[in-house]
Amino acid sequence: MEEKHAIEVKDLVISYQNLKKTSIKKTLLHLKRQKPDRFVAVKGISFYVREGEILGIIGKNGSGKSTTLNALAGIFSPDSGSIDLNGHSISLLSIGVGFIREMTGRENITLSGMLLGFTEEQVKAKEQEIIDFAEIGEFIDMPVRTYSSGMYSKLAFSITAILETDIMLIDEVLSVGDQKFKKKSYEKMKSLISNKDRTVVIVSHSIETLKQLCDTVMWMHEGQIKRIGDPNEVLDEYVAFMEKG
Repeated sequence: MEEKHAIEVKDLVISYQNLKKTSIKKTLLHLKRQKPDRFVAVKGISFYVREGEILGIIGKNGSGKSTTLNALAGIFSPDSGSIDLNGHSISLLSIGVGFIREMTGRENITLSGMLLGFTEEQVKAKEQEIIDFAEIGEFIDMPVRTYSSGMYSKLAFSITAILETDIMLIDEVLSVGDQKFKKKSYEKMKSLISNKDRTVVIVSHSIETLKQLCDTVMWMHEGQIKRIGDPNEVLDEYVAFMEKG
């Protein structure tokens, strides 16, 4: 039986521009012209994720984990290399992903769903389920700028959790909100992740979470893949490496 890949990444390179600070006087007088520095966050990595597989990504801060996840989500464009999702729909669960602040929660549900590739009719069919799950009451028809961080997080989580895509990307967010909602959201995430037809990529610092949930773990270090394979073996090696300092 032929192995099907949900995600194929080849020679992926992503860099950021770093502008050095210069004085206004120097800028105005053109006394010193410098080409902006570029920081290479991801350095030519290649990997694949099988359909239905749960891949965990770990690494210290600045290792390129979230940059890679954002590239998979289409938020960052690579400098070079390729990402092939093989026709699968994809969503990113990350508290950093924003709403349009002047729009209501209800309007943002529709917009977010359509950005995920769903039709307006498909989003409307799931709208009440999203609203009920989010538990933000009358605020659903108020501008998002009036929301607390907790309400914002609840709605963001609910949209991604209820509008189920083929591939789910999760960035350090397995539970959000108050204690009651945390329990509900964690159970919902476990249910979504356990669906054998869904492919999941999780970025996390939690060794236990990755050991419990993942089929494969990829350890990133300074923009490169240091090791990829069995979760227990990779994570034990990562812990030993980090303890050495």
